[in-house]
Amino acid sequence: MHKARQNPLVVFSNVSQRRPVPVFASIASAIKAIKPAQTMTLFLAKLIAWSPSANYIDAVNRAYRAACEFQIEGVATNLPFHLNLLKRADFQANDVYTNFIADNAAELVGGISHNNHFFESDGDDQANAAHVAVDGPAGTSAIPAPMQGRVVSVDVAEGGEVALGQQVAIIEAMKMEHTITAAISGIVRQVNASPDDVLFEGTPLFFIEERDVTPDASLQEEEIDLDHVRPDLQEVIDRVNTGLDEHRPEAVARRRKRNQRTTRENIADLCDEDSFIEYGGMALAAQRRRRSVEDLIKMSPADGMVTGIGSVNGDIFEDIDSRAMVLAYDFTVFAGTQGGMNHKKTDRMLDIAEEWGLPIVLFAEGGGGRPGDTDIPAVAGLDTPSFIRLAQMNGRVPLVGVVSGRCFAGNAALLGCCDTIIAAEDSNIGMGGPAMIEGGGLGIYTADEVGPIDVHRKNGVVDIVVKDEAEAVEATKKYLSYFQGRTENWEAEDQRILRSLIPENRLRAYDVRTVIDNLCDIDSVLELRKDFGIGILTCLVRIEGRPMGLIANNPYHLGGAIDAPAADKAARFMQLCNAFGLPMVSLCDTPGFMVGPDIEETAQVRHVSRMFINAAHMKVPFFTIVLRKGYGLGAQGMAAGSFHKPFFNISWPTGEFGGMGLEGAVRLGFKREMEAIEGLEERDAFYQKMVDAMYEKGKAINMASYLEIDGVIDPKETRHWLVRGLKSVPETKRNADTPPGFIDAW
Repeated sequence: MHKARQNPLVVFSNVSQRRPVPVFASIASAIKAIKPAQTMTLFLAKLIAWSPSANYIDAVNRAYRAACEFQIEGVATNLPFHLNLLKRADFQANDVYTNFIADNAAELVGGISHNNHFFESDGDDQANAAHVAVDGPAGTSAIPAPMQGRVVSVDVAEGGEVALGQQVAIIEAMKMEHTITAAISGIVRQVNASPDDVLFEGTPLFFIEERDVTPDASLQEEEIDLDHVRPDLQEVIDRVNTGLDEHRPEAVARRRKRNQRTTRENIADLCDEDSFIEYGGMALAAQRRRRSVEDLIKMSPADGMVTGIGSVNGDIFEDIDSRAMVLAYDFTVFAGTQGGMNHKKTDRMLDIAEEWGLPIVLFAEGGGGRPGDTDIPAVAGLDTPSFIRLAQMNGRVPLVGVVSGRCFAGNAALLGCCDTIIAAEDSNIGMGGPAMIEGGGLGIYTADEVGPIDVHRKNGVVDIVVKDEAEAVEATKKYLSYFQGRTENWEAEDQRILRSLIPENRLRAYDVRTVIDNLCDIDSVLELRKDFGIGILTCLVRIEGRPMGLIANNPYHLGGAIDAPAADKAARFMQLCNAFGLPMVSLCDTPGFMVGPDIEETAQVRHVSRMFINAAHMKVPFFTIVLRKGYGLGAQGMAAGSFHKPFFNISWPTGEFGGMGLEGAVRLGFKREMEAIEGLEERDAFYQKMVDAMYEKGKAINMASYLEIDGVIDPKETRHWLVRGLKSVPETKRNADTPPGFIDAW
């Protein structure tokens, strides 16, 4: 019989006109029970009533008659409720509705007399219970049962000696065996329990006459060998070791042949020492229908994907800020293809990352779906949620993709969802590898010919290009640091150097990277997409340890004019900074947006307008510093859409401003006057005179006098202005309540 608690349930169901099973209502068994335990719920009985007639009331009457035959004593049940329900006229008429029970609860639990159709009990409710003596011999103390349960063994006999703490019995409760020990030393004078007895809590098991007893040496607690490894633990250790590099020499050798590190070596380099804990390390490829478990353990450790959590840069930042999740494909397992179990593992990890706000580092090396997985009941597997789950993390936590070697198909799709891609020079990245290309009738290519690094560094797919995996991991740690917080230790160059970096000749180009390197903390500049959209630089930087995003026009490209790739690059960088609360600084030196028939063929109108749209949605502080040229809509784009939109908009003394470039403004505005001048020298003199006049009008000092900018400063004061600006605005740090941002994949 089942053990029960107070108020067990009697459930009546399927009161139906139809015949569910070919039996009439019946009572299967009866038993007299002990007092129910308080920790369990019992489903005592289920009554199914049916009627061969077409009348619903006939089935109800049968159910009522059968219910009256139930005899349950000693505990309260819900049987009266069901009897009351079956006798209600509206129930018998099948006039019930969803809230019928709730609306009539008071009447259904009320006292209504029903006829019992059974013989009354003789009152001997404990006939089957274990009979035990409550009182023991004089001068003895009881050892009671600490819980209700079944006696498994009695380990002492009457007349025997017991020492304090010695095992005297074992009781089973809730399918767990509990050791009962003596609370005192002495002689056992009475044993009240036998194996298989079911006893209540507090029932005396033994009565002991207390006296000093010398413990049996054989019963003394053995000293624990802290180095002993039990068989069950050894099995786990062996299984874990199977997937470690030191137990996979052939796999390691294959990596060395390609001058690459193993997946676990990359993770160990990324995460702080002893901080990484692995999830799903015992997963195996879903191929048990075609291979033995032993083979799969050797062939598919972790199902080709190592996942877990750890700390990155924990020596610099607090625990809460240095947290990170790692998803790393293992190319040595089925060429890094995506198996059913590693997809399941990915989904599990992404759920954790979303719930707890963990930045994600993805090591993407391998291909797409693995056709050899036979255990997954699927046709195409296109319902796999891994891709949309990673995409849903966009703008919630930093997503970093790291590539070395081949990254095709599904691996590339996940990589493309990352905010930033860091790739080694040996990388090949493509939405389809050689096999897929050939299968589509598109030609035969080697893996090295598909998406090499020189293609992706120029087209904007890869943000940071490095030599190898070691540099990739180092770049990943540096990249994550900007989203982890402020650093306390920093150095800066003598800021007086900034006074000399803009040429006095206003037509002379200069290297804006030199300005950035001297303005920002030493070794704090990390440039993204260096070889794409080269008209604008996008960098993560620090000012007195504070992380910021920086954009700057490049005078070496189109004189600083903004073309479509540069606008796309700047707009997406704004999204990145805005999503994760990085204040932005803009170093403006542009003659405006690039124009011309060829330029318009690149959809320039749409591309450059992205800068305005993204600026309009920014919530982080924006600071603009005009180094030299601030002309037209391009300058407004570099100032978050308007010169009065930034927290401050200041200029160096070399700043010059206008609705368009000075030279073009003179040629357009004074076209007739110039055409009227016949002499070439006189015309050139008139032209230069007007340019000089417009230059004087558009000088930074004059611009500031009209309050179109906030001031003109000594370049060496630029850091001071930025620090004061940062100290004057609230810190924009993401938390659980922050709505997710959005970072375009492009």
